[in-house]
Amino acid sequence: MSAETGREPAEGGPADTAEAADVEYAADAAGTPEGAAGGTLSERDRALLAVERQGWPGPGEKERAVRERLDMSPTRYYQLLNALLDDPRALAHDPVTVNRLRRRREARRARR
Repeated sequence: MSAETGREPAEGGPADTAEAADVEYAADAAGTPEGAAGGTLSERDRALLAVERQGWPGPGEKERAVRERLDMSPTRYYQLLNALLDDPRALAHDPVTVNRLRRRREARRARR
């Protein structure tokens, strides 16, 4: 119930969005992706891999797609994607994409 209006916020409103973000953040912090039951990836994690699997002509289009499809900033997308690369469930779900991204990550680290 909102302190300002004395009413419950509409479904999908700011309170629901904030609560969902808090739950998602808590799941990330605990190292347990939300919706990950029985050793499967969450819908969000599968969507991250799907975006990465797709070929992009340039970074601008990919960033736009991340904002529109996943409703997150590109920075948050890359944070989640980087953590996902170390998840064995991601490797089992999409080994080609995960191994390609791991190789790119290792090459960047080697250059530093």
